[in-house]
Amino acid sequence: MADPHYRRVLLKLSGEAFAGGGSQVDVDTTSAMAEQIAQIHADGVSIAVVVGGGNIWRGKQHEAAGMERATADYMGMLATVINGLALQDALERLGVPTRVQTAIEMHQIAEPYIRRRAMRHLEKGRVVVFAAGTGNPYFTTDTTAALRAIEMGAQAILKATKVDGVYSADPKKDPAATRFAQVDYLRALQLGLEVMDNTALTLCMDNKLPIIVFDMNVAGNIRRVIMGEDVGTIVGPPRVHALGEALG
Repeated sequence: MADPHYRRVLLKLSGEAFAGGGSQVDVDTTSAMAEQIAQIHADGVSIAVVVGGGNIWRGKQHEAAGMERATADYMGMLATVINGLALQDALERLGVPTRVQTAIEMHQIAEPYIRRRAMRHLEKGRVVVFAAGTGNPYFTTDTTAALRAIEMGAQAILKATKVDGVYSADPKKDPAATRFAQVDYLRALQLGLEVMDNTALTLCMDNKLPIIVFDMNVAGNIRRVIMGEDVGTIVGPPRVHALGEALG
């Protein structure tokens, strides 16, 4: 078997990824994600995960009704902890040692985020799930993913989505939309492509950290990305060859 292309990665899972058939935390969907993570863990790849909470809490709707933004954001952070614990349980039922670390301390259910402790877990072959965002309001879990990936020394961010990459427009609304095989950070920012929020994308650009956007719903896709196969869209530094080439 070929060696993995990436030895340490950070996987970004949205809250919606946990919802599956409509329930807030769908058991089958969460188990399927855990199975894909377990596959690459068995290959010896070091894995950290950042989870969102949009399946449980949508702060923007409540902000529109007058809720204070900081309060809505803190509630969203708590929602990510629920998803993190669900993923931990699914992984450990597969025999994958997992630790949840939260940016907001809650000692009864998870470890507080401590960078050196998280690094040690990864060195010991444990999956580390980061929950509660950065612990600060006004920052998204995209920004959390970029920050934690850099702190952990990840070689790439794997952003799992419901589509097979980054498109020039919404493919559900525009039949002429084309998928990018690869695109550099600056062009993604200039075109307003929905890769990650601008803060996260700029942080990745400053640290030359590639982002791979791919469809999580296709079984085995995480492993294909890890092995360096042509899956999804790579957002990264400019290359020698032309970037932003759209696929037909």
